[in-house]
Amino acid sequence: MQAGELSGKEIKRYDRQIIMRGFGEEGQKKLKNTKVFVAGCGGLGSPIAEYMAVAGFGNIVIADMDTVDLSNLNRQILHWEKDVGVSKVVSGHEKLTQMNRDINIEAFNGRIDENNVYDLTRDCDIIMDAMDNFETRYLLNRASIEHDIPLIYASVWGMEGRLTTIIPGSTPCIECIFPKAPPNEIFPILGATAGVIGALQVTEAVKVILGIGEPLAGRLLVYDGEYMEFHELKICKNPVCPVCGKK
Repeated sequence: MQAGELSGKEIKRYDRQIIMRGFGEEGQKKLKNTKVFVAGCGGLGSPIAEYMAVAGFGNIVIADMDTVDLSNLNRQILHWEKDVGVSKVVSGHEKLTQMNRDINIEAFNGRIDENNVYDLTRDCDIIMDAMDNFETRYLLNRASIEHDIPLIYASVWGMEGRLTTIIPGSTPCIECIFPKAPPNEIFPILGATAGVIGALQVTEAVKVILGIGEPLAGRLLVYDGEYMEFHELKICKNPVCPVCGKK
């Protein structure tokens, strides 16, 4: 079998998505040949990594610097009680490999910073933002612009979530939308909120890679779980943005 081709096992495994409109075996092959950078293995990173693994994204890089804490387990479904005290990327690698042995999982155990963010994302096709701080989000945003690869941004707070798809050169970037970072804080979070938003991020990634549907380009989706409402805000590029203004 040629590299990147689907095996009989994979065709059977992904049958229910292959038969979707605009998907087909060619779409599944695109996912198989895609490399994803998942920044964070916590509340958002858990559903992102799991749904990408079971969808057949062929190469997934997970990055995190923390170990599993008991207080993580209400939302970080990639980790179990037995993993308390274990590196999140080690725990994540174990689960994702068990979910799908036909894909490649790489793990980076460390802090994403200005010295490594460009190398970590250089060969990737898409970046998934699963961070809980804007300092790192700004770095991922700059790497997205530098490498000209899409970034799926999301954040959660309590029963609320926000989501947009950033296409370099076309849409506003994170610093257009949030020119000033909010203060870091310990924020409330319901695990199901992270599940909703993480699943939506994966849906956006599939659409971007396969070129189907209409991604959230130039639109910020706001999820209000308390009243079960979705709101949409149109967002515009900042022509003097220090990151994407010259693109």
